[in-house]
Amino acid sequence: MKKAILIIQTVFVTVGMLLVAGALGAAAFVYAGVYDVAATKHHTGLTYHLLHYAMLRSVKTRADDIKPPPLDAPDRFRSGLALYAGHCVQCHGAPGVSPEPFAFGLRPAPVNLVEPGRNWTPSQIYWIVKHGVKMTAMPGWQYRLTEEELWDLVAFVKRLPALSPVEYKTLEAAAAQPHRKAAARIGGQPDGDPKAGLHAVYQYLCVTCHAIPGTVEGSPNVGPPLGSVATRRYLGGVLLNTPDNMVRWLMNPQAIDPRSAMPDLHVREQDARDIAAYLYSLDKSR
Repeated sequence: MKKAILIIQTVFVTVGMLLVAGALGAAAFVYAGVYDVAATKHHTGLTYHLLHYAMLRSVKTRADDIKPPPLDAPDRFRSGLALYAGHCVQCHGAPGVSPEPFAFGLRPAPVNLVEPGRNWTPSQIYWIVKHGVKMTAMPGWQYRLTEEELWDLVAFVKRLPALSPVEYKTLEAAAAQPHRKAAARIGGQPDGDPKAGLHAVYQYLCVTCHAIPGTVEGSPNVGPPLGSVATRRYLGGVLLNTPDNMVRWLMNPQAIDPRSAMPDLHVREQDARDIAAYLYSLDKSR
C-alpha cells in the first residue's frame, strides 16, 4: 500500500515539475522574442494548420444549432451583394475582382470565399460574419449589421461560387446603392444591458481612447477615463449628463458638439443604450 502511494506521489510530483518546466519554457520563449510576429513573414505550417483547425472546430461547435431563415429570396441576395461590395470585397475579392492592396499584407491572408461558399453551412458562415475571428483581420459585424443584413450576406456568399466575373460585375453595378442605416429613434431611458455594453465598448473601439474599468486594452489616455462618467454633471463639457443624453452623445457626438474630437462611430441605438447602462453601472452609488 505504501509503495502504491509513493508511486502516485512520484507521478504527481513529476507531472507538476513538467508543467512548471513547460510554463517557464513558454515564458522564456515569449520573453526572448523568439517568435517573429512580423506580418511580412508567413506562419509556419504547424502554426497555420493548428489555428485553422481550432477555428473550424470552434465555429462548428457554436454554429450547428443555429437555424437559418429562408435564403433564396431575390431581395436578400441583392442586399447581400451590396453589403459584400461595401464591406467584404476589399479583403476577400470577388469573381474577377482583386482585394485592395492592404489585404495582401494581412497574416493570415484573407481567404477566397468560393470554398466556404461551397462547403460551409449557412449557419457557420453566419457565425463567422457575426462574430469574426480572433488573431485575424476578420472583424465581427454584430455591431454594424442587423440580423437581416447578416443573413443577406450569407445568402450572397452561398451563391458566390456560381457567379462568373461578368455576372458579378453586372449584378454589383445594379445593386450599388448607398447603404443607409435606419434613422435612430431617441427617447426614453436607456434600458440597456450592462453585460452587452461591456462587449460593445470593444466593438466600437471605445477602449482605444478611454480607460474603462472592466476592460483589458492597456491604458489608453486619448480621451477622459470613463470610470466615473456617471457622476459628471456634463458630457463632453456641453451636454447635461442624463441617461437619455448619454445615448444621444454616444450615437453622434459631432451633432451635439462639432468641436469634439470624438467621432461619429455609427453606434446603433440599442448598443448605445447598452453602453450607457454599463457606464452608469460603474458608479455603485447610483
